[in-house]
Amino acid sequence: MPRTPGGESGIVAPVLRSHRVPGLALNRLSAARNALQNQGVPLIDLTGSNPTRAGLHYPDDLLASLAGPAGLHYGPDPRGLPAARAAVCAELGRHGAAVDPGRVVLTASTSEAYAFLFKVLCDPGDEVLVPVPSYPLFEILSGLEAVRAVPYPLDPHGGWSYDADAIAARVTARTRAVIVVSPNNPTGTVLSSADVRALSACCATHGVTLIADEVFMDYRLPAASGHPPTVLTDTTCLTVSLGGLSKAVGLPQLKLAWMAVAGPDRDARDLLDRLELVGDSFLSVGTPIQAALPAIFARGAAVRDQIRARVVDNLSSLRRHLAASPALQLLEPAGGWTAVLRVPSTGSEEALALDLLERHHVVVQPGYFYDFPSEAWLVVSLLVEPEPFARGIERIVAATAMESDKMDQGPR
Repeated sequence: MPRTPGGESGIVAPVLRSHRVPGLALNRLSAARNALQNQGVPLIDLTGSNPTRAGLHYPDDLLASLAGPAGLHYGPDPRGLPAARAAVCAELGRHGAAVDPGRVVLTASTSEAYAFLFKVLCDPGDEVLVPVPSYPLFEILSGLEAVRAVPYPLDPHGGWSYDADAIAARVTARTRAVIVVSPNNPTGTVLSSADVRALSACCATHGVTLIADEVFMDYRLPAASGHPPTVLTDTTCLTVSLGGLSKAVGLPQLKLAWMAVAGPDRDARDLLDRLELVGDSFLSVGTPIQAALPAIFARGAAVRDQIRARVVDNLSSLRRHLAASPALQLLEPAGGWTAVLRVPSTGSEEALALDLLERHHVVVQPGYFYDFPSEAWLVVSLLVEPEPFARGIERIVAATAMESDKMDQGPR
């Protein structure tokens, strides 16, 4: 028999691949969106979360400090340059957290921070507890590290609040960390002092680490008044708070994030030493951005202020549009860039999102993208420019009203 590539005697050997990488097939919404865009159909995208494409004004000299002479000298520190870590501590100080620069580790992104933490906390097959509904990246990030993401439910009857008892019930001998997101994406849930104390006690009892994703810390709304801006001010267990430039100053392209470690000295030192070893293996954060960080924080405040104003304005616009549409309900957020709408369960969320896309040319995300446990929810971004945001919401209101009218009329 003739030989064939990759095998002998006509037998083709399979190409072996890691099961850590999930399936790559497009979902129906992505496929439909691509088809419309290829046809040149203009769409109103209510899912945009890239601040650099949201019509914000960035100061012309915002990145000037990246060209400073300090960026020409390479003297890497696996935890991050001391001046950059001190700048992070100053930012956390704005929120009332006193953090020593020695307890800060820099990474290129919060996704990389999760990867580092999973490497040092978990062996293959260990578990981390993740909230649902929440951002769907956790399953991918944990899977890439051969770690199992175990979901725990937020309490829908308490405004999707955190329930320490529900978390404790899911802790096993293989649990290594509990992840919380505050403000949560997409529900906007913000942890209270009581929540933090209960979670801290739960993690201390079971000997696991509390990982708090606080990237939206700067975008808390009036509903969060009285709640601590960061878990670092209240926690007593081994805790890691995550933040980054992507959200703090609307500059995702600069690729810098941080981990701030709190908790008992011995546990914190051990975790930091392990993170340093991993960081020394990658050295992923560039010198120019670290050297420029103090100036970037100072000048970037102007961008942050615009984002805050955009979120508040779009949220007000959303409330006005929904006031005349009792069929739609807003899940009032306490922070973040997203809003969640409860819509009549006249069909599946996917069918509704596809209808909005194909007939009304509005792009939204269905609730199941974020693992909402029941139908029917739509998720929209509050970062979208005000005029298209208002037009998109108007179309959602009109489409929902049409479906409600059909329900009221019943079958003909």
